[in-house]
Amino acid sequence: MGGTAIARVEVYGYELTYVGEEYVMSGGRSIASLQSTVVRVVTEDGVEGYGETCPLGSTYLAAHAEGARAALRELAPAVVGADPAELLVLHDRMDAALTGHAYAKSAIDVACWDAAARAQGVSVTTLLGGRRNESFPLYVAIPLGEPAAMADHVAALSADGMTRFQLKVGDSPRVDAERVRAVLARCGPDDVVVADANGRYTTQEAVAAVGLLAGLDRVYVEQPCPTLEACRYVRERSALPFVLDECISDVPSLMRAHDAGAMEAFNLKISKVGGLTKARQMRDLAEALGLSVTIEDTWGGDLVTAAVSHLAAGTGARTLFTVSFMNDWTQEHVAGYEPRSSGGRGSAPTGPGLGVEVDLGRLGAPLWSTAE
Repeated sequence: MGGTAIARVEVYGYELTYVGEEYVMSGGRSIASLQSTVVRVVTEDGVEGYGETCPLGSTYLAAHAEGARAALRELAPAVVGADPAELLVLHDRMDAALTGHAYAKSAIDVACWDAAARAQGVSVTTLLGGRRNESFPLYVAIPLGEPAAMADHVAALSADGMTRFQLKVGDSPRVDAERVRAVLARCGPDDVVVADANGRYTTQEAVAAVGLLAGLDRVYVEQPCPTLEACRYVRERSALPFVLDECISDVPSLMRAHDAGAMEAFNLKISKVGGLTKARQMRDLAEALGLSVTIEDTWGGDLVTAAVSHLAAGTGARTLFTVSFMNDWTQEHVAGYEPRSSGGRGSAPTGPGLGVEVDLGRLGAPLWSTAE
């Protein structure tokens, strides 16, 4: 492999704080700040690549910040000596070193996409198949709160050009219906509202909730219950379009949901599925199946946003439902607050690799390195 092989892997950590007071979800879950983990791979000829993983706390998915860092201690030595362009070989090495922990593997995977693209002098979008969208619509998540406050939040974002809103719901079907109706009253005629319970409803509550939302235009229901089976049961009792999220984690779970007729769209979180390599498979499968997809991640800053932007730029416009730029939701920026949204839309950088330049001074000293 010569100079193309990975010579060392460095792991960094930094804190990301939410731009609002608190990011509140159903079930009493809320965050004000999170620990994010950055991986830097450096090849023998000096090419570098970056990836980032940031779980949304420890009660959202089976993932947490310290878990990512512990897993990376097992994974990083296994990829030293690998060619970052040989992504399937890279995943073979990681899987041989550690079962599961896709969210930790994602940071290495994305760093290798970055390094491989930089070595070739092209963007990650090019390696993913090419730029099919110069820009794409973004969504913003609206924390759970009083209906009037959520509506005011949406109105303020609408004034800046945002047209897609994910409303956090899930504590009371009746109040949730009030939240959705209050927001719709402040939205434009082409805006889209997604009522996201984050899997918190019981089946009984979810059936009541979709009944109260019946007939509303431009409203989607997202992951009302924790399991695919419960979501399908509710879907069969509603004419509203459904989006699944937490129960979609890989190709088999995507196929089960599709075969069950449980959704029209799903959220594709890059770190949850193990990185861009697996996310591209699922994105392409969605297009072949006629499903819509939201490209996003659990949380993160500039590096997560860059990875999201490249996958979104290569997704067919009819397949792409919406996208999240997580660095709009956080205050810290390690790569110059790029890529940056504008008027409710985003685009992917055109430079080599992820197209963003990391300021190592903002990350500080690495937590550890395989060179130690």
